[in-house]
Amino acid sequence: MATLIEDDTVPFGMEQANPNLLPHPYVTMCHIGFRTAAFIAYLFCGWFSDSFISSFVIIMLLLSADFWTVKNITGRLMVGLRWWNYIDDDGNSHWVYESKKGLSQNMVNKTESRIFWSTLFGFPILWGLVSLGALFGFRIKWLLLAIIACVLNGANLYGYLKCKFGKNEDVGKGLTSLTSNFLSKKVMENAMSAMMNQQTNQAQPNFTSPATNVV
Repeated sequence: MATLIEDDTVPFGMEQANPNLLPHPYVTMCHIGFRTAAFIAYLFCGWFSDSFISSFVIIMLLLSADFWTVKNITGRLMVGLRWWNYIDDDGNSHWVYESKKGLSQNMVNKTESRIFWSTLFGFPILWGLVSLGALFGFRIKWLLLAIIACVLNGANLYGYLKCKFGKNEDVGKGLTSLTSNFLSKKVMENAMSAMMNQQTNQAQPNFTSPATNVV
């Protein structure tokens, strides 16, 4: 089993000398930036484009970048946590939840930790609220996109909570399978349906009645 890299944060004691200085400012910006950009794009993309497909692609790219960055980079550097998957020689999939222990955990900067956990908890709540707004507004396409955002944000939240407070491989495997199946099915269905509808509308001929002279 792989272990976390031990030299990717500030040396022990440095966080006490500069508690407000972020040791990973660019990583912190990425942690906040991608999910903030995805949320803002969801709220205001209708002001700049009438195409749902374009908005869908842009928001999904931002959500995917956020999911990958938080899962593989920011959690490891900002709070010393990591969850990942590997395939053994028999072809079985295993989900692993890791956390730094002992003195290594003291190397985590408290300011970065607060930023990490506040955004990790805050954005699933925000996406849940906009999902309710889309539901009550009968905006089905936007509801689907908000649910996808909730699933992606919730998966990272769940994974890091398991790293922080305990490990349960069966529960992690079930959530991961649910997330993967949901995304692969719903995203493709929605994208293909929207593209087919747009092509059908563009290709539909405009029939006009010929003028007739009545004597």
